[in-house]
Amino acid sequence: MAWKQWLVGAAVGAAVVYAIRSASKPALLAPEQALALAKAALGGARAIRGSWIQSAPERYEKDGLTYTVYRGGVCCDDGDDEFFVNACTGAIIEIKPL
Repeated sequence: MAWKQWLVGAAVGAAVVYAIRSASKPALLAPEQALALAKAALGGARAIRGSWIQSAPERYEKDGLTYTVYRGGVCCDDGDDEFFVNACTGAIIEIKPL
């Protein structure tokens, strides 16, 4: 009977650890949501002909800070830009002309 109690206790403990770890991770935006936010911010008066975004988030370091970002780009008549958008908040971290 003692081994059954130990087994139930171990299962409950594992479930609690899993729940805590899942709750502590920041929720990531869907890549499509991040792309829509970036297009809205970068478009403005410029006509966007095309856009792309990578679906896998990556680590990006800028000014000594590390971010989880999606890398993407927009194609406009006046030039193409690559952007890095924060995968958690949707804020644009950096824009680079291509």
